[in-house]
Amino acid sequence: MRLSILAADLGKWDEADRDTLLLPIFADERPLRGAAGLCDWRLCGRLSRLLRSARATGIQGESLLMPPGRRLRFGRLMLFGLGDSHDYGEGRYRADVRWMRKVAADAGISDYAVEPPGRATGLIGARRALELWLDESAKDGISPEAVTLVDSASGHKDMADLLRQRRD
Repeated sequence: MRLSILAADLGKWDEADRDTLLLPIFADERPLRGAAGLCDWRLCGRLSRLLRSARATGIQGESLLMPPGRRLRFGRLMLFGLGDSHDYGEGRYRADVRWMRKVAADAGISDYAVEPPGRATGLIGARRALELWLDESAKDGISPEAVTLVDSASGHKDMADLLRQRRD
């Protein structure tokens, strides 16, 4: 698995070369934050309209695959409902990572960008999110071709040394 980092910046997304963007969202997170918020902005509120109309809710276990239109370079968007954000911790994070990776693999998605669950709201630290992602990836036997973690500039700094160690 090739692992890289992509800035949570729409300008950088235009240069991204990933098939699908995976967007975890909490049921009680409005307005959307992080990658989902940026995506919603670029799509002129399309995700917010889906949520307002209850076509998507963010409830735990919900997944929705959709085309991004012409405004995003990704070929597909996939929303993942995480349920309520209260009491979100490492146990739920691990379960969500396993579930998201399985759903993506079952959908034939092997090349994706993803904002790790809980990162947009700061419920999981950047370095810890990467450590747990790598740990779950080693356990589940799913081997995507390429994964790009979407995170802020400060998150990149926290993840950089761990990624360097992994490459060495």
